[in-house]
Amino acid sequence: MSARKSGAVRAIGLVGPNGAGKTTLFEALLHAAGASDRQGIVGQTGAVGDGSPEAKQAGQSVEMNLAAFEMLDDRYVLIDCPGSVEFRAEADHGLSALDLAVVVIDPDPDKALLIQPWLRDLERRGVPRVIFVNKIDQARGDVDELLRALQPMSAVPLVARQLPIWKDEHVSGFVDLALERAFVYQAGKPSKPVALPEDLRDEEAAARFHMLEQMADFDDALMEMLLEDETPSQDAIFADIITETRAGLIAPVFFGAALQANGVRRLLKALRHDAPEPDAAAARLGLTGPGVHVLKISHSGHAGRMTYGRVLGATLADGAELFLPDGEKGRVGGLFTVQGQATRKVPSAEVGDVVALGRLDGVHAGDRLMADRALATGQPPSPPMTPVYELAIVTRDRKDDVRLSGALQKLLEEDGGLSLVHDAALHEMRLGGQGAAHLRITLDRLARRYQVDVEVSTPATPYAETLRKPVTQRGRHKKQSGGHGQFADTLLEIKPLPRGAGFRFDDRITGGVVPKQWIPAVEQGVRDAMERGPLGFPVVDVAVTLIDGSFHAVDSSELAFRTAGRIGMSEGLAQAGPILLEPVEKLVIHAPNAATARIISSIANRRGQILGFDARDDWPGWDSIEVFMPHDERQDFILDLRSMTQGLGVFEAAFDHRVELTGRKADEVAQRGRVAA
Repeated sequence: MSARKSGAVRAIGLVGPNGAGKTTLFEALLHAAGASDRQGIVGQTGAVGDGSPEAKQAGQSVEMNLAAFEMLDDRYVLIDCPGSVEFRAEADHGLSALDLAVVVIDPDPDKALLIQPWLRDLERRGVPRVIFVNKIDQARGDVDELLRALQPMSAVPLVARQLPIWKDEHVSGFVDLALERAFVYQAGKPSKPVALPEDLRDEEAAARFHMLEQMADFDDALMEMLLEDETPSQDAIFADIITETRAGLIAPVFFGAALQANGVRRLLKALRHDAPEPDAAAARLGLTGPGVHVLKISHSGHAGRMTYGRVLGATLADGAELFLPDGEKGRVGGLFTVQGQATRKVPSAEVGDVVALGRLDGVHAGDRLMADRALATGQPPSPPMTPVYELAIVTRDRKDDVRLSGALQKLLEEDGGLSLVHDAALHEMRLGGQGAAHLRITLDRLARRYQVDVEVSTPATPYAETLRKPVTQRGRHKKQSGGHGQFADTLLEIKPLPRGAGFRFDDRITGGVVPKQWIPAVEQGVRDAMERGPLGFPVVDVAVTLIDGSFHAVDSSELAFRTAGRIGMSEGLAQAGPILLEPVEKLVIHAPNAATARIISSIANRRGQILGFDARDDWPGWDSIEVFMPHDERQDFILDLRSMTQGLGVFEAAFDHRVELTGRKADEVAQRGRVAA
C-alpha cells in the first residue's frame, strides 16, 4: 500500500440523489470518527448538517454542508452536496476539487437510474468514486439484481467489496471479500467479527473471484495469477484496489445503513486508504503552484462576504497575499475552518483543507487564487447554467427597489444556478433558476437575510406583431401655438418582410422635399410607433420607405418629422392587417427513455412539434428529444418534465423563430395587449 503524505487533508464528497441519506451518512461519519458527541439526526437539534433555516424549512439539503474530522493522524473534510438537480450549482465547483466522491444510493434497483447524472458528472471531471448502498436494512431483494441495475449507470466496473449476510430476510452483516472475514452489524457500534457462515462459503468464494476478475482487467500480473489458479496475497489485492480506485478505473461498492451507523466504520477505513493525495486534485484543476480553488461565495450578516476554497500546493496563512484571475492582488483577511454552521478562526490552513477566507472582493466561484501572478491570470470563466424556470418579481414596497438590487447581486454571487434579466421591452425583472423549489428557496433567503419582500408572477411572453399586406400612408403633423409652429409631412410605404427579416428603413426622396437632415428623425418616429402596434405588441419584420413629403422653412424641425413619422406608421399599421406572432423555442430534452412516451404526449398537449429523438450519446437508457415549443407553453414545462422523470429530466432552450398565432388563443392575447396599451 502507498504511503500517506503527512499533514495533507483529504476532501471527501457525499453525492447522490435526493433522499438517499447523504446527510445522515455525513452525521454518521462525523460521529464514528469522534468529531461529534452523538450522531446527529437530520433536522433535529445537535445535527451538524442542514442547519440553515432554508434547509430546515425545505426538509432537504439546499446547500453544501462542510465539516472536518481526524482519524489515525489523518484529517478529512466532508462536503455533503445537495441531491436535487435544482441545487446542483451549489456543488458545481466543489466536485472537481474532491479527492474522492462517495455516491450514496438506495438499495432499490428501480432507483438505480438516479445516480447516473452524478456518475457521469464525476467521470467527466475525472474524480475517483466509490458507491455506498445506504439503507441496506431496508433491502428486499437480491443484491446481485441491484448491482446489475447499477452497472449500466457507470462507465467503469462496479466492484462489490462486500457480500451481504442475510438473516430473517434482512441484511444483518457482511463479508469483506478482500479480507475474507465476516462481520455482523451492531447499531451505533463497530461491526462485530464472526465466523464465516458455512452456507456462505461457496457464494463468498464466487463473489471474491468475480471481484478479482474485475480488477485483473487492469492488472496483467493479477490476471496471470488467476489464469494459473494462484491466490494473490491480501497486500497485493489491497494495493490493486487502491491503485485502480484512485485512477478511476473501478468504483468499489460498499453496503450499510447510515442511520444505525452500520457499515460506516468500514467505509471510513476505505476512505483512509483509497482517497488519493490532494496533489491529484490540484493536477486535475490545472493548479500548478500554491493557491486556492474557490468552491463558493457566501454572504452572511455577521461575517460579511466569505470565500470558501480548497487550499492546494502549500500551507496558507492568514494575511497571505493571493493573485486573482484578473491579476489584481488580494489579501486574506481572516481564515476560518467550517463545521456545519459554525466557524472557527485559525492562523493557517494545511494543504487540502477547505476553509473560509474573509475580505476577498472580486472573487467568484470557480476561480483559482494563486501565490504567483503568472499562474492566476488568463483563467477561463465558468459557463453560466441556463435557467429553466423564471418568475417575474417586483418589490411590494417601491422603497425597497435599491435594496432589492443589492440583495439580488449577492444571491447571484452565491448561486451559479440563478440568473437575472431586466427586460426593458416587457417592463419586467425576471429571476431565473433551475426549478420552482430553487426559486422558492432563493426568495426565502431574500426575505430572511435582506428583509425584502417581492410579489411574483408568471413572466410575460414576448409576443410580437407584423403585417399581412402593404399600405401607403401619409403622416402629417401640424401645430400652431404662437411663435414658431410645428410642421412635417411624410408619405410612407409600409410592407411586410419574411419571418425573421427584422426591420428595414429606406428613402426615395428626390428634389429635397424632405431635407436629408430630418430623414433620420422620420425613421426614429417609425421605430417609436413599432414599439407597440395596434394589437399592443412590438412590430417586427417590416420594411418602411419614405417616398414623399413636404416641409416648412420656419416651422419644420427634427421633432416635427419624428412626430409625423410616428403618426404615419401608427395609422398605416392599423390598416395593414396586423397579425399576432408567437415566439417558438427549440428545446433539446434529455430524459430517461422510460419517460419518452409521456414526454412526447406532454409536448403535443403544449402545441409542440417533435423534430426527432435518439439515444443520448454515452448515456445508456436515456433519450435526447428535439422539439419546437411555443415560449408560452415552455414557461412551466420543467415542472411536468421533472414529475415524469423522477426529477432527472433537463433541457436546453433557445429562441428559434416566430409563427402566426390564430384562433381563440390569439384573440385572448390581443385583448390583453390592447388593455395593456
